[in-house]
Amino acid sequence: MPRSRTPLKLAPLQDAQPSVQEAGPPADKGGSTQRIVDAITAAIVERRLMPGTKLVEQQIADVFSVSRTLVRQALNQLSRDRLVTLEPARGAFVAQPSVEEARQVFDARKLIEGALIKQLCARITPAQIAELRRHLQAEADAIARTDVPGRTWLLSDFHLVLARMLGNEVLAQLLADLLSRSSLISLMYQSSHSAEHSRAEHVEIVDALERRDARAAVRLTEAHLGNVERNLRLHPRVTDLQAALRPSTPPLE
Repeated sequence: MPRSRTPLKLAPLQDAQPSVQEAGPPADKGGSTQRIVDAITAAIVERRLMPGTKLVEQQIADVFSVSRTLVRQALNQLSRDRLVTLEPARGAFVAQPSVEEARQVFDARKLIEGALIKQLCARITPAQIAELRRHLQAEADAIARTDVPGRTWLLSDFHLVLARMLGNEVLAQLLADLLSRSSLISLMYQSSHSAEHSRAEHVEIVDALERRDARAAVRLTEAHLGNVERNLRLHPRVTDLQAALRPSTPPLE
């Protein structure tokens, strides 16, 4: 999907009885749940599974030769990552963000990130510039090896790195929520060409920060977000589930 995931941490069950623990779902010792998550994510970002595609549990179970319980676990994880929508009595579908939602998300980001970059420009340190340069190199490497999920995560995370450098965790959390909503849009709709263009614009923003040119940094940030929004492919087609999950390239390791 794509962006960084934080493992779900569960508090230990108090006074649990063995019989209760045995009644839980079967252990996924072979990592089948993550294999399904990775395959569906890859199918989405490679545009083999498009927005609105119905994810039929039995079909997925047949493709991976696993139980529907493991499929359900995978779909729940994808739902938490906002790649999948779970609808009562209807099932699971690849999430389908609207054009209007995308516009609103990017409008909000322009307002927040423009103010953020202006403040950061006045206080950024040489060590932070060096950190941003390393991030830019990681972006370039991911684009060069056609790592679609990796490049999408890095291009999105660049903006969160900037927010955290400012030291305002509340602001960083607000931006993280907006990024999680826009990352799905970018995952599914961003082309390789637009990814390269985004990376080049990140370089220009870092150059302006290094010069402490606040006016240029704000202008470049707002232009960058506008370009990302315009370059998204927001006219998807729906494809066949089973055909999409049978990759033509070697499976993810």
